[in-house]
Amino acid sequence: MTHNRRPASVWPFALMVFGLILIVGAGIWYLNPAVSVNGDQEPGNTFEDSLSEIARVSLADAKAAYNSGSALFVDVRDPESYRQQHIPGAISLPLAQFPAGLEQLNPSDWIIPY
Repeated sequence: MTHNRRPASVWPFALMVFGLILIVGAGIWYLNPAVSVNGDQEPGNTFEDSLSEIARVSLADAKAAYNSGSALFVDVRDPESYRQQHIPGAISLPLAQFPAGLEQLNPSDWIIPY
């Protein structure tokens, strides 16, 4: 008497391997430090992180600096917003261009971005 045995399905094994790969990949992703868009892996090496190092200026100090002309006001909004309305005497330097544009400014000036 011959027994016809069905071959074992490959699908359960394939699904287990796929699940294991997903779990290992998720573990590696979770345990690795975040990588910035430009590929730097050093924490605190982004423009946003450097913003926390910039001193805050109170409204009263900003107004006094404006009245005395002792500060350069930099409008970091988009160009259209700058065209619609800005502080008289302020220059336009959109936030996306701020790091590169900052190099064009005099570092000895008191720069107040808004």
